[in-house]
Amino acid sequence: MSEPILEVRDLTKRYGATVALDRVSFSVNQGEIFGLLGPNGAGKTTLLSIVAGLLETGGGEVRIQGRSALPLGNELRKQIGIVPQELAVYNDLSARENLAFFGGLYGINGTALKKRVDDVLTAVGLMDRADQKVHAFSGGMKRRLNLGAGLVHQPRLLFLDEPTTGVDPQSRNHIFEEIRRVNRAGATVVYTSHYMEEVQTLCPRVGILDRGRLIACDEVPVLLRQLAGRIRFRLAHLNSRLPERLNQMAGIRRRQIDNELLELECEDVKGTLLRLVALLNELNLELVHLETQEPNLEGVFLHLTGRGLRD
Repeated sequence: MSEPILEVRDLTKRYGATVALDRVSFSVNQGEIFGLLGPNGAGKTTLLSIVAGLLETGGGEVRIQGRSALPLGNELRKQIGIVPQELAVYNDLSARENLAFFGGLYGINGTALKKRVDDVLTAVGLMDRADQKVHAFSGGMKRRLNLGAGLVHQPRLLFLDEPTTGVDPQSRNHIFEEIRRVNRAGATVVYTSHYMEEVQTLCPRVGILDRGRLIACDEVPVLLRQLAGRIRFRLAHLNSRLPERLNQMAGIRRRQIDNELLELECEDVKGTLLRLVALLNELNLELVHLETQEPNLEGVFLHLTGRGLRD
């Protein structure tokens, strides 16, 4: 396993009587796309702001590449990119001018800056609008430019705070593709969202944050194993042998909803479904309705906290 590029230890932040972060600890390995999942107000933005050096901590430690990062020095700052939830681009500048401005802040200039700006414009799909003022851009285009501004200096550690807020599906897919591309090129990504589908799609390992506390942190398949999958099916008629045979199947729990409607809870939905179909064929039972439900991160969150992600 690779060494951690980011270590967060007992990070704490209060706003008066409100605890925004409550002794949060986790690490992110070099080359990961690590997800932070939680509802609005869970503390995700506060956490990223502290780690990126934009906000003072109320306690705890942040280490980047094995070195203490609070306060964040200029050398480490150049290795970090942050794409904030609020758009951080200038409407009265063109896309090209925006990226040149942000590149210049990191000491890139001359031919190297021009090439880097062109590369980023191409990557985020805005080269054909490079010299257009940003105020004329759609919301999705502004989001893509916002991402580009965080990438122009080629950071080794990239923080993305709800980067797809309010974008259309096409722009969302483009953003996903660019995140995967920069990760393949060597960047480590920390991705925050309250959309469980996004995190489950992008991130092999996830931390779940709620009310300032990190309540779970593990690989997605491990988190999903906290919940059972479900198979619900209806038969044209029951066979007296079916309940006994289902009870003999390992790894399932049977529940009869009405005379012909049954539900199975299981860890392996696909494997159990194959066994079920084989059994129904053997007993010559006609299947008239079937639905399956795989565990997902939203279900895990609800299981851990008792409330939905978008409350």
